[in-house]
Amino acid sequence: MLKNLLTIAFRNFRRDWWYSLLNILGLTIGITFSLFLIFYIKDELSYDRYNTRAERIFRVSSNIKEPEKDTLRWVSTQFPLAPALKQEYPEVEEAIRFVGEDKKMYRKGQLRIYEDKIFYTDSNVFKVFTYPFIEGDPNTALIEPKTLVLTESVAKTFFGKTTGVVGQTLEDAKGDIFKVTGVIKDIPYNSHLRFNLLISRNTLPKDFANNWGGFSFFTYVLVKPNTDAVSFQKKLLPMYDRHMAQIFAKYNIKIHYVVQPILSIHLEDPQRQGEPEELGSMNYIYIFAAVAFFMLIIACINYMNLTTARSARRAKEIGVRKVSGSTRPQLMAQFLVESMVTALLALILSMGLVALLLPVFNSLSGKNISFGALMEPGTFLILLLIVLFVGFVGGSYPALYLSKFDPIHILKGSLSKGSSNVVLRWIVVGSMFSITLIMLICTIVVYGKRNYIRKLDLGFNQAEVVTIPVNTNNDAKSQIIAFTDAARKNPHVLSVSTAQAVPGDGVNFNLFSVQTDKGFVDQGVFIYGIDEHYITTMGMKINKGRDFTGLGDTLHSIVVNQNMVDYFKWKDPIGKRVKFPGDTTGRFWEVVGVVKDFNQQSLYNPIAPLILLYRPNQYNVQLKLQAKDIQSTLADVQKSWRANFNDLPFEYEFLDQRLNNQYEADQKRGKIFTTFSILTVLITCLGLLGLIAFTTQQRQKEISLRKIMGAGMSQLVGLITRSFVVLVAIAFVIAIPVAWLFMAKWLKLFQYNTGLTVAPFVLSAVAILAITFLTVLYHTLRAALANPSQSLRTE
Repeated sequence: MLKNLLTIAFRNFRRDWWYSLLNILGLTIGITFSLFLIFYIKDELSYDRYNTRAERIFRVSSNIKEPEKDTLRWVSTQFPLAPALKQEYPEVEEAIRFVGEDKKMYRKGQLRIYEDKIFYTDSNVFKVFTYPFIEGDPNTALIEPKTLVLTESVAKTFFGKTTGVVGQTLEDAKGDIFKVTGVIKDIPYNSHLRFNLLISRNTLPKDFANNWGGFSFFTYVLVKPNTDAVSFQKKLLPMYDRHMAQIFAKYNIKIHYVVQPILSIHLEDPQRQGEPEELGSMNYIYIFAAVAFFMLIIACINYMNLTTARSARRAKEIGVRKVSGSTRPQLMAQFLVESMVTALLALILSMGLVALLLPVFNSLSGKNISFGALMEPGTFLILLLIVLFVGFVGGSYPALYLSKFDPIHILKGSLSKGSSNVVLRWIVVGSMFSITLIMLICTIVVYGKRNYIRKLDLGFNQAEVVTIPVNTNNDAKSQIIAFTDAARKNPHVLSVSTAQAVPGDGVNFNLFSVQTDKGFVDQGVFIYGIDEHYITTMGMKINKGRDFTGLGDTLHSIVVNQNMVDYFKWKDPIGKRVKFPGDTTGRFWEVVGVVKDFNQQSLYNPIAPLILLYRPNQYNVQLKLQAKDIQSTLADVQKSWRANFNDLPFEYEFLDQRLNNQYEADQKRGKIFTTFSILTVLITCLGLLGLIAFTTQQRQKEISLRKIMGAGMSQLVGLITRSFVVLVAIAFVIAIPVAWLFMAKWLKLFQYNTGLTVAPFVLSAVAILAITFLTVLYHTLRAALANPSQSLRTE
């Protein structure tokens, strides 16, 4: 029986090859790009699952509440927290810490290389996280000070191999010698914490031991089985009184710890400050899952429409088969088999397209998905479910609809009036238009937001600004002075400055006593040091007062941002004083200038009060270059660098590229959404093309009669267009509130919320109407220009 059903199915494919091709093409596009989104979602959900004890690993983070300020949600905690957790809570089996190190230069012989993603950590780290060793003993690798564990990539870089490395040494820029005690496999990309090199925590100074006031360490615990994160978090509340109240209570600062299962970190919303890697977003998982589902649904709707629209073509076949004894279940099985075969053929083509387009998708999404992902058992199950879903959903309605035809009416030729079921088909088409309009509106909003972020005034000029780090632990002040003096003599270098940070960098957050109209108020404020050329180099503007002028500003002068003036309600900020809480020595800083607000952090964070100190000759150099012949200018700058830092590699980064990297993940997600939404519209157009072609074919005789009776071309086009325009209008009414709701919620994720305008809604409606009208016009013209005698000769 199955063989017979398959034979009939392929016979029908050959007979109606044009509509079969449209069906398969629409389903292929829908399945292919749904698969890509499913791969993306699957990868996002896989983060940190490579750890064999992932279900029992928690990260402990900090929530810090200051008076009259929003709660600070920090990833970092204090150094003593980990041993205190191990000692005070029996459910904690292991507790470890990570603290990051800046980019650092290591040398092996003549080879000098900067390494980043460096962390100091405890020796029991390998009892918590799964980092497979290639060489070395995980139990002893990081016990001794100045010992290193390298990833295999770093080992190959320095030694050209991954074995026979243990026992060898690397030297840093300061001259300290570090012994390699282990080599591990590279950290998987789907990890919220990635590193190239681990250093023994015992290398750090001992003065961290009882410092409950500094927040610099990532703290992780391995808990006993069946320990609940929420219950464990509640147990940590008394730690404030036991360890921190004596430091923070007098400033009315409250601190409590948040326990995060590591499997939830990558997709946590909202994100915490200080994350070691760019995180994902559960909101985007929901969005991409909805897009994948909509693509499949629209592909299925197209199949249903085209199959039911062709009912008259197969009416006699159904009538003859019913008269010959075929039952309704047998006819339903026939149509379902055809649907399943169509879905299977589309899936086979989709797998080929996936293999072809996977590099493009990886480039677009920033993922590293291999074609082997299709061969994984879980993926096979997904593919099977897709075939069954598409086959059943796409074929169920045609099977139910076509199998109920009355053979007497069919064979009498009276099918067209009694069983067209036009209303239900228009409802399905209207649903397809609604989904497409929602997708199109959201796409325009997302695209507009991406453009807005790119063009937003950040409060400084990032163009042609180069940052050059001086990555050394040695005293290099004299070399920095010589290098910056040489750079200023270059006619193509417009300005040179040094600073402890540049926009986009994390900066210190310290507690200060700030003068207000009500006296001094203790408040946390961001702070970093700059020289007298920094504001000019960055293209920032002084709103009031003056910039730094030189060494005379070292002891008492500070520049603050406008946000700090507004926050503390200073009517006249010049001369206002800031000091350390409890300081009775009379030492203070005095405001000499106010700089226009600029985004020191990313656009996801609000602009906060900021203090700029005068600290010249810092280890981060900024150059403002002329726009022309930049590479030649950099070559000259490199010569000056080598003359002063012959032992340090010359590395630089353009500030605009550095800032764009902060939004790279969001930009990629935006591109994915935009691309796949456009593809959804394309699938809709394919279905629309087939449906309008069939509608005009069905009404060919009516069009011919109207033409003979004197109807003009505009009347004929209006005849076919009218019903589709009404459908688009109804779909638009449905799409407006849905799209508005989703996009309003999405825009709230951004600090700079531009709100929604009517433009995306109008543009989407115009685009769908234009596509519909042009398609109808093309097919109506073909029908109207055809010889009427051809369609009326049987009447």
